[in-house]
Amino acid sequence: MPLVSNPDRPENRPVPAIDRDKAPPDGRSALTEAETVRADTYVLLARLFRAPPDQALLDRLMACRVGDEQDAPLAKAWAGLADASRQADPRSLDDEFHALFIGLGRGELLPYASWYLSGFLLDKPLAQLRADLKKLGIERVEDVSESEDHVAALCETMALLVDADAGIDHAGQKKFFDRHFHPWVPRFFADLRTAKHSDFYRRVADLGQQFIEFEQSWLSLPQ
Repeated sequence: MPLVSNPDRPENRPVPAIDRDKAPPDGRSALTEAETVRADTYVLLARLFRAPPDQALLDRLMACRVGDEQDAPLAKAWAGLADASRQADPRSLDDEFHALFIGLGRGELLPYASWYLSGFLLDKPLAQLRADLKKLGIERVEDVSESEDHVAALCETMALLVDADAGIDHAGQKKFFDRHFHPWVPRFFADLRTAKHSDFYRRVADLGQQFIEFEQSWLSLPQ
């Protein structure tokens, strides 16, 4: 279940492909195609941090394409995740996910903005985030235990903001990214990459780190 109100994007949508030279389908502009890939990548990251991947998702990840830029860091990260997916077992991934993020009382990592930015859960960063989400008309889904500053919820929020049809402008995306995402998510990915229980999720962290670097560059471009 999504943590925040989410665009109408089916869970079985194909994994984003890194293929910069391919012409956009259906007459879409290159900019619109890029927005779609960005939004879908955020949706995928959100899915991976909501719950361990099942076999259907692993099958999709195995087939992800990296296009002609195979030496680019982001393409390498996609390829690494595809390779890890070929070797993964859903039962082992369930154990890994619980050890990393749930545990007995708490997992190895706490994927919340408040924890990373203030050292406490449900703290001032969450209040600031909620105020900005209210201005954007984004609401928390009922019956969800995680707060809005969970990394999955923030990825879902970025997907909403980036969405080519229902999102917000480039300046608004950058403002939210700079205020609520970039100050802590790169540190979370760095911690995930070196976590004791991280195996498959080390590859997820690689993808997340490279995607955040891409996003930072993309959002700094004039539009």
